[in-house]
Amino acid sequence: MEALKRHASKLREHVAKQQQAVFKQFSARYNQDPSLVDEAELECHQNLQRLYSTTRAAKHFQRNIVRGVEGFIAVSTKQMEIVKRLAEDCCKYGVDNEHFGFALAKASVEFGNSHKQIEKEREDLLKVLGEQVFEPLREMIMSAPLEDARLLTYRYQRIRQDMESQIADVMRKQLKSKESSGNTDNSVKLQHAESKLSDLRTTLAALGREATAAMEAVEAQQQQVTYERLLAMVDAERTIITKQ
Repeated sequence: MEALKRHASKLREHVAKQQQAVFKQFSARYNQDPSLVDEAELECHQNLQRLYSTTRAAKHFQRNIVRGVEGFIAVSTKQMEIVKRLAEDCCKYGVDNEHFGFALAKASVEFGNSHKQIEKEREDLLKVLGEQVFEPLREMIMSAPLEDARLLTYRYQRIRQDMESQIADVMRKQLKSKESSGNTDNSVKLQHAESKLSDLRTTLAALGREATAAMEAVEAQQQQVTYERLLAMVDAERTIITKQ
């Protein structure tokens, strides 16, 4: 599924680059109408590209943390079971042979109790990592706000491609109208193309604002939540070290 998404993303980028190349070619060749240039839209487009990049990087980082913590918990749980069993065996031997006065019996009890305490602290650490790091980040990775914001961005890109195609169409019709001055049919077609372009721009501007707001909200949430979860992990480990 991820491979298909990456392929679709690359295909969209390729189509957009082709349309931009055509747009630039017409602009240079036919002395483009300045009114066709929308600096605000270009700025919005660049900002959305940046937001998509930063939120994708943050999502991948969150996924790496989740996988790392999940693996750490799994391995530590197995180690904990082994050490607990060893500690119980040591305590059992010490208690069973305490009346003989063996130094080994006393040392075994102390060793067993010490490791029981260590494993209890490790169990507390794993619980914190699971509840305060693993679960919140995993939930955020799969959260609706991120997917909804991305869908808005995809819609924005599709309409933007339509707008770029429409700009090229307007430029062609402008050239044709100039070459055949007085041709009513060409003038009507040009007006229709310009009207369609205006509608696309209005739609794109509204969608751009909506997508930007959604992506900025996701970006801020990703940064804040991930930062807080990392602090929670550090604090949990620091607490264990302090106890030891």
